[in-house]
Amino acid sequence: MATIVELVKKGDIPIEVKKVAEDEKRDVDYIVQGLIDGTIVIPANIYHREDKNFIPKGIGKGLKTKVNVNLGTSADIEDLQLELEKLKVALKYGTDAVMDLSTGKDIETTRKVIVANSPVMVGTVPIYEAVVEAVEKHEFIGKMTPDELFDVIERHCKDGVDFITVHCGVTLSSLERLQKEGRIMNIVSRGGSLIAEWMVYNEKENPLYEQYDRLLEIAKKYDVTLSLGDGMRPGCLADATDRCQIEELITLGELVDRARKADVQVMVEGPGHVPLNQVEANIILQKRLCHEAPFYVLGPIVTDIAPGYDHITAAIGGAIAAKAGADFLCYVTPAEHLALPDVNDVREGLIASKIAGHAADIVKGVPGAIDWDVAMAKARDELDWEKQFELAIDPDKAREYREKRAPKKDEETCSMCGNLCAVKTFNERVKKSK
Repeated sequence: MATIVELVKKGDIPIEVKKVAEDEKRDVDYIVQGLIDGTIVIPANIYHREDKNFIPKGIGKGLKTKVNVNLGTSADIEDLQLELEKLKVALKYGTDAVMDLSTGKDIETTRKVIVANSPVMVGTVPIYEAVVEAVEKHEFIGKMTPDELFDVIERHCKDGVDFITVHCGVTLSSLERLQKEGRIMNIVSRGGSLIAEWMVYNEKENPLYEQYDRLLEIAKKYDVTLSLGDGMRPGCLADATDRCQIEELITLGELVDRARKADVQVMVEGPGHVPLNQVEANIILQKRLCHEAPFYVLGPIVTDIAPGYDHITAAIGGAIAAKAGADFLCYVTPAEHLALPDVNDVREGLIASKIAGHAADIVKGVPGAIDWDVAMAKARDELDWEKQFELAIDPDKAREYREKRAPKKDEETCSMCGNLCAVKTFNERVKKSK
């Protein structure tokens, strides 16, 4: 089966492209050109998009900022029903994608169930399962063979995963740079650290880098989008935008070019922990070095001192990053750095990231973005509470505040201003007098 990129290059426009164009209020030709140039991706595995409920989404230049929700079990908490409840909440509040980051015992079952129940695109990090299997089989990650790693990657693709994070930029050269750099926190990427451990033990190059063409063949076979992982991302503000991080980014830019030549869709992942004054510079660097490839950022988190509130630190960074050109925000929950998130953490993290993305879309001029805010302003001017709830990014929370704290059930105003409501006063005494 041809990939989406191969099809549009031949002049065949698959339904996924048409749906994305409609959703984005863009001409089909705009989406097609973005796919050909590699500035837009539509992650849609050949098997997942056979599902009649599948909702294709475009990520990239000129499109709405997308948001991802991370799900998945851990070795300490392995509860598939809990993950399905998180998925349900993520879908209810409008996530564009989910990633299964499971590291528990039955990773394969969890992945298959999430793909089967997710109408939005699904991503995974295959190295996690490869390492779990290597420890079970060899008792040590270092004894994992490249063939075993690539076998796991192909299994993920066969199961319908739409995009995979692969840490191809962690190379022997970047590890040498890391040792010289003098970071406070060295590698905080879980996948990056696992690849690094394997490389150090075997004294060999990263197989994902050395056998990149093999990876491209698998991705193309299933039309899976590669998400080039940032294994050297900074884990604290003090390490941001250092030579180690930028060296990896240069490598990823070169791998982007190779993927495009193979008609494999590709995006690039980014930091991480970044001070406010470096966020925009990081986006500019990525866009330049990676030739406008879609940029997928974690946060970025703009201060290290707010455990329990990192959905806020990430939303601040995410808004700045998206305004500067980041295309895809990976949500961060209040549980970040502390624990596996629960259902409420998923909701809070998702809403925070969606607010950040939408705020950026307004100033980026994304078609239709400001219309939502205009509609809300009109509903507020009319004191139309039901319309305000309908338009709210989190209708449930808005309604809950109103119903709990309104002075009377049928009161026009809120308990903040009451009869001193500026909107009511103007509309009744000034507007009507004209």
